[in-house]
Amino acid sequence: MIRIEFETPIESRCECCGKTTVRLTRLVYRDNDAFAVYYASFTPDHNEKVLSGIIGLGEWGDDAVGPEARVAFPFQITWRDDCFNVHMIDAHESGWNDVTFLGRIQNREESLVHEWIKDVFHITDHMVADDNEIVQFFS
Repeated sequence: MIRIEFETPIESRCECCGKTTVRLTRLVYRDNDAFAVYYASFTPDHNEKVLSGIIGLGEWGDDAVGPEARVAFPFQITWRDDCFNVHMIDAHESGWNDVTFLGRIQNREESLVHEWIKDVFHITDHMVADDNEIVQFFS
């Protein structure tokens, strides 16, 4: 069972249109142990509903553990044909391609064959169901 800890959303200006972009930072726990961190961003007033995100999985907590013990998976979520679609993307397409805290950022092909990809999809399922900011964005 996973539990998400919600940080206060941060608003900024969209680089392409100047409208408000919402950025989220979330901590994910599995059985009360630190399990993942995800960042997500979206612009509610864009015509197309696209959420960009990245999930860092691996070892957390102990000060001796650093980003080398983690792997990051960049993705986008869209709503089409009455369902959510999660698309893994390449590192250079991610808005977090310079973030090192989450671990080495995977490219799409690496992500799809990584042993933790099921955990990524499990977290994205919870994102669209349990994260009120994201639920409101897609509704």
